[in-house]
Amino acid sequence: MSDPDTAVTERRQLVEYLASGCKPRAQWRIGTEHEKFVFRLSDHAPVSYDEHGGIRDFLEEMRAFDWEPVAESGNTIALKRGNAAITLEPAGQLELSGEPLHDVHESCREVNTHLEEVRGVAGRLGVGLLGLGFQPTAAREQMPWMPKARYEIMHRYMPTRGSLGLDMMTRTAGVQVNLDFESEADMVRKFRVSLALQPVATALFANSPFTGGRPNGYLSYRAHVWTDTDPDRCGTPRFVFESGMGFERYTDYALDVPMYFVERGGRLVDCAGQSFRDFLAGRLPALPGEHPNLDDWEAHLTTLFPEVRIKRFMEQRGADAGPWSRLCALPALWVGLLYDATALDEAEALVRDWSADDVVRLQDAAAREGLKAACGAGSLADVAREAVAIARRGLERRGCLDPRERSEARFLEDLEEIAATGVTPAERLLAAYEGRWGRSVEPVFTENAY
Repeated sequence: MSDPDTAVTERRQLVEYLASGCKPRAQWRIGTEHEKFVFRLSDHAPVSYDEHGGIRDFLEEMRAFDWEPVAESGNTIALKRGNAAITLEPAGQLELSGEPLHDVHESCREVNTHLEEVRGVAGRLGVGLLGLGFQPTAAREQMPWMPKARYEIMHRYMPTRGSLGLDMMTRTAGVQVNLDFESEADMVRKFRVSLALQPVATALFANSPFTGGRPNGYLSYRAHVWTDTDPDRCGTPRFVFESGMGFERYTDYALDVPMYFVERGGRLVDCAGQSFRDFLAGRLPALPGEHPNLDDWEAHLTTLFPEVRIKRFMEQRGADAGPWSRLCALPALWVGLLYDATALDEAEALVRDWSADDVVRLQDAAAREGLKAACGAGSLADVAREAVAIARRGLERRGCLDPRERSEARFLEDLEEIAATGVTPAERLLAAYEGRWGRSVEPVFTENAY
C-alpha cells in the first residue's frame, strides 16, 4: 500500500486501499467496539465534559490504567493503550475500540477488563455507566456536546439531511464487531450475508424502547433513528446484492457520499456536502487545487454509516448497546457465522432468496416488532434460531477453547435464549416498566448499569 501522505489522483488508488485489507485466514482477527452512556448517580442526568466529575475528569482518572491521552485544542478527547482506544461520541458516550484479537475468549476478556476499569472510576466520580441503545430519559436539548471539531461540523450539517441526525449523535449507543476477509470474493459473500442478517442482529439485541421517560413504540429506537439521519450515508446499500459488487463498486458508493471535513495542519477544514470526486480531481471548493491522501480517504470512509461497512476490514453495525454479557455475544454471533467456511455456506443458503427490498423491509420491521416481524411463512424469530444455531456450529468447529476447555459457543447462550423465546431484551424492559417499575423508567439506571 502507498504512503498515506502520498497524493491520490486516481480512483484506482482508492480501490487498492480497500483491497489491501485482504488477509489470509491465519491472520483474521476480531475487534469489538461498544458505547455506553455516562450519567450522574444523584439525578441520572447526562454528564458534561467540564463539570466536576465529568468526562474530562473520567478520562484523566483512566490514565491510572496506563491509558495515554489524545488531545485536541488542549482537551483530552481520547485515550490510547496499545492498539486499543477509548473515544468520545458526541454527547460523551464512552466507546471502547478494542484491539484486533485472535478469538472471542480474548475479546471478552478485553471487554471484562475494560468494564472493571471504568466501573471503578465511575464509582469514585459519582457517575454510572448505562448499557442501552438509546438515552431513556433526557431530551435532545439536555444532551451535552464534547469539544471535538468534527462534531461541530456534523452538528451543523446533520439537520440538513434528516430530522434525527442529532439524536443519532447524542442519544444512541451501539455495539459492533470488526472482522476480516480473505479476498474480494470473500468480502462480497460476507457483506451480502451480513447485510441480509442485520435485521436478525437488530432484533436479538433490540434494547432501546424508551424515549423521554416513556415507551416510544419501538423495540430498537436506535435502529429507527438511523432511518432518518442521512439517506446519503445510512441504511442498507442495495447495490451490495447486485452483480458487479466488489471493491470498485464500494469505492464508487463512497465517492458519491458527501464529505464532512478534511484535516490539514492539525485543524479540520469544513467541507460538509462537498464531493470526494471533486477532491480527487483537485477541485474541492474548500481546498482548491489540493488532492487527497490515503489518510483523507480513510477518514472519509469512517463517515459512512451503512448497516455493514468496509474499510480494510468489515464492520457489523446493527446492534444496540446492552448489558455486560451481550457485549461478548455479538462477536460470537458474527465470528460463528462468517469465520467458519461451512457456517458461511449455511448462512448464505439461509438468505439466498432474499432481495434488497426484503432486507430493507425486515430491518424496518425489526426496529419496531423485533423477532415477531413477519418473515416468509414465519417470523424473524425462526430465522434467528437458525442463524444462532449455525453460529454455534461454526464456533464449535473453530475449536478455540479457553483454559477450562470451553468453546467460544458459550457466549451465544443469551442469544439462544432470546431466539428460543422470541422475546427481545426491549420487551423485557417494557414488561418491567408496566409491572414492577410502576411505569417509571428510572430503575433502568440501576438494573442496566454496568
